[in-house]
Amino acid sequence: MKLSKVTSGGRITVPTELRKKYNIKPGTRVNLVEEKDGIKIIPLTKETIRTNAGFLKIKDKSLLKALMKEKKIEREL
Repeated sequence: MKLSKVTSGGRITVPTELRKKYNIKPGTRVNLVEEKDGIKIIPLTKETIRTNAGFLKIKDKSLLKALMKEKKIEREL
């Protein structure tokens, strides 16, 4: 179990070991999923997006292309 403290601004530091393991770098977006027993933090890396690209069973990849384009724009800001 890894522990972290929440700041008054609501920030949480992800321990180095977990950042390396899940390829979380500065600017990486995360999805916060509320579950019955807590909150799951899922990093949205290129690998995560590619791995889950087909789960919607969309024949054309326009949705994935739009998401990748949006992610690129966000990184440039």
